[in-house]
Parts: sequence; C-alpha cells; structure tokens
Amino acid sequence: MKKRAQQSGKIAKSAGTVSIAVMCSRVLGLVREQIFAGLFGAGFAYDAFVVAFRIPNLLRDLFAEGALSAAFITVFTDYYTNRSKEEAWRLASNVLIFFAMLLSLLSLLGIVFADPLVSLLAPRFSEIQGKTELTVLLTRIMTPFLVVISLSAVIMGILNSRGKFFVPAMASAFFNLGSIIGGVSLVLILPKFGYPPIVGMAVGTLIGGILQLSMQLPTLAKAGFTFTPRLHIKDPGLKRIIFLMIPAVIGLSPTQINIFINTNFASSCAQGSVSWLNYAFRLVQLPIGLFGVALSIAAMPVLAKHAADKDIRGMKETFVSSLTMVFSLTIPASIGLMLLAEPIIRLIFERGAFTGFDTTATANTLILYAIGLFAYSSNKILVPVFYALEDTKYPLIGSFLAVGTNILFISLTIESMQHLAIALSTSCSMLLNFLFLSTVLYLKTGGYSISYLAKGLVKIGLAGALMAVFLYFSKTMLQQWLSGTLPKQGLALLLLIVTGGALYGLALQLMGLQELTGITSRIRDKFSRN
Repeated sequence: MKKRAQQSGKIAKSAGTVSIAVMCSRVLGLVREQIFAGLFGAGFAYDAFVVAFRIPNLLRDLFAEGALSAAFITVFTDYYTNRSKEEAWRLASNVLIFFAMLLSLLSLLGIVFADPLVSLLAPRFSEIQGKTELTVLLTRIMTPFLVVISLSAVIMGILNSRGKFFVPAMASAFFNLGSIIGGVSLVLILPKFGYPPIVGMAVGTLIGGILQLSMQLPTLAKAGFTFTPRLHIKDPGLKRIIFLMIPAVIGLSPTQINIFINTNFASSCAQGSVSWLNYAFRLVQLPIGLFGVALSIAAMPVLAKHAADKDIRGMKETFVSSLTMVFSLTIPASIGLMLLAEPIIRLIFERGAFTGFDTTATANTLILYAIGLFAYSSNKILVPVFYALEDTKYPLIGSFLAVGTNILFISLTIESMQHLAIALSTSCSMLLNFLFLSTVLYLKTGGYSISYLAKGLVKIGLAGALMAVFLYFSKTMLQQWLSGTLPKQGLALLLLIVTGGALYGLALQLMGLQELTGITSRIRDKFSRN
C-alpha cells in the first residue's frame, strides 16, 4: 500500500508538471485561434490554411503524436535499464537520423504532389478562383513541419524516459508562441513583397515547429545525450521501434477516419453544426489534455520500466492507481461541464456573430461530449500499457471497433438528433473502446485489482454527486449574474468552479481516497520540513 501511494505521488507530481505546461500551451493555442479569426475570419484565406495544414498535421498525428513517442520510450527504457547507457544513446541517435531521413523524403513527396493532394482533400476549392493555388502554396510551405515535429516527439520520449517532463510538455507552448510572433510579423511584412498575408502564418507555423524542437535541445544535452552520426538500418532496437509503430500508426488512423466521417455528417446537418461541434470539442479537449494526456505522459516511463524489469505486478499496480487518478479528475470535470455548459459557452464565445442560439446549441453538444470524457482520458492510460507490453494489436482492434460503432450510431440517429448524434456517438464509441481495452488487459495480465478500482469509484461517485447537487442549486441562485455582464459572468463562474472543486476535494479527502491522501501527505511533509 505504501509503495502504491509513493508511486501515485510520483506520477501525480509528474502529471501536475505536465498539466501546467499543457495549460500554457492551450491558452496560447486559443490566442493563436483568436488571431486567425481577427485577421482572416472564416473565409477564403483561412479555409486554404486549414486544408493545407491538415496534410502535415495528419501525418504528425500518425507518426509523432503517440505512435513514435510511445514505441521509442518502450524500447529506449529497456535499453537504458538492461543494457549500457552508451547503447541507449546510440539507439536514440540512430532513431533521430532514420526518421529525419524518412520524414524528409515524405515531406519532399508532399511538396512535389501538393497539387493532387489538395484536389483530393478539397475538390470544390477549384470552383473559387485562386483558392486551390493558394492552398497548394501553403501546403508546400508547411509540409516540412512534419520533420521537425516528429524529431521533437523523439526528443520528448528521451526526456520523459529520463524523468524530465516540464520542458518537453512546455515545448508545444513555444510552438504556439513562435507561430504567433513569427506569423503576425510576417503577415505585416510579406504583402509588401507581393505575397498574400496568410503565407506569413504558414511560415510562422514552421518557425513555431523549429522553436518547439530547439528549446528541448539544452535539456537533452544535460540529460547526458551524445549524438552519434551513424545510420544503422539493421539495428535491432530500431527494428523493434518500427515493429511497434506500424500497428500503432494503423491504430491511430481510425481517429482520422472518424474526423473525416463526422465532418461529412455534420455538413449535412443544419448550418452552424460543424462550428458547434468544433467549439464544444475544443472545450472538452482541455480536461483531456490536462488530465488524460498529462497522466499518460507521466505514467508511460514508469509502465515501461516495470515492463523492462518484467515486473508485471508493479505495472498492474501503477496502471490501477493511474486509472483511479484519471477517474478522480475527469468525472468531476464531466459533471462540471454538463452542469455549467451554457454559462461557460456564453462567457467564452457569446459576442459578435456568436448568438444566444449558438450558445444553447454548443452547450447541448458539450454536454454530450462530456459524457465520454472519462473514457477518452482513460484510454490515454490504457493504450500505453499495451505499448509497454509490446502488444499493439488490441488498441488497433479497439480503434476500428470505435469507428464501426461511430458510423452505425450516427447513421441510425442523425435524422432525429442532427449534430447532437455526432457528439453522443463520439462518447459512446469511446466508452465501448474503454470497456474493450480494459477487459482485454484484465484477461491478458491475469487480472488487476477490480476491488481497488471499485472502492475508488464509489468514493469518487459520492463526492461527485455532492458536488453536482451543490452546483445545481448554486447555479440557480447565481443565474442573474451568470446571464449578466462579462465581469459578473466570470466572477460567478469562477466562484462555482472553485467552491465546487474544493467541496469535491474535501469530500474525497475525508473518505480517504489513497491517490489524493498520498499527495496531500507529501505536501504536508514538504511544508513541515520547510
């Protein structure tokens, strides 16, 4: 029990560090979106930018976001644990060189074939004079972004494996910062040389990617990394990473398929449906990033270390504790988003062209997305366990199961529910994927502590119910402020979130949730020593 509490405290501390960095990145990302909206609106230029960025972004999602980093951490940790440090650093150098060459080749192909790629993704752009040509130009500028962001993912994997989380997590904030400063500066400068202003934002994206990569290099050097400029294609470690990546890349592809399917379905609904879904999903991504992604990044090296040591019992304890932490953070977040959806949307978006009707429609969408929040975040913990076990076929099966469920559910409900069917379907497919992966993992590992999870869930459920009752009645009392001026809305919402969260945390503390009491006892010990 003591060991589990220590492990929980270690992961929670790392996750907290990552969460701070993720929050900075998300805030800067929001500023970036607001700048785009202010400069270009939602017309000709921004349409071209979104489609152009989608090409390297799709490949980034497949290579850099998850598959490459997770596969690398698993093999690198094994090398660092069971072999010499020199072999581990040689593997890291070899991986960097190999993927730099491979992704540079892919980027070159993307630049050469930008025209047919754009025609495939956005065939109707050709109906508007100059739109396809602008999109092709932006695609050619931004395609090399794939190289720098993928190398950044490898370096993040190295640093995470060595217990360094803040700098790699903060790197994405520097991407947004570079995009904003570099992009806006070039928007003002490039038109003087005959280029459309949006080209400045495309070059700014490249500047942001380079900044994200380069800011991690000093920390990498301090971690002891020494670069060996030699490519060894037949290296067994490199082969293992590629072997782990291939099914993982295929496993990530259903997410992109789902995005394509959902966009197509949404475009057949009432006008504004695509926007309502995007606004709502952007908000639900915040707790996913703060809790699910942060805990996944923090837990992955620990899980990989247990796997490298063949310590399956320790790995199962870490998984159960991490999953309990995810539940304890995402379930109250779901409750808060569902009960406060409308005032949150009103405060953030309702001004200018965004009407009260849009607020209601987006809030209803957010409520349905929030249902699956805990499952979406939990899958961020489940999948790395399979990576640590070097078994990626089950996440692959689960992903395609989610796609099939998504298509079937939307097809049956789209006429009656319109865009809400898409939000509910996304939550249902994530829930099914969670149930599938957790069941398979239970059978594969010879069982993990369901009783521990259940006890934690009961405590989380009771504390969450108490918070829900408090928020429901408090929201009614503060309704006039929640519908008033922006300062009143902000103050009322802040009061509800802070008091509701404090009540929830206090209830869990009194009920003795080990993941929380372990953290608070560490904090007390630290302050008592000071």
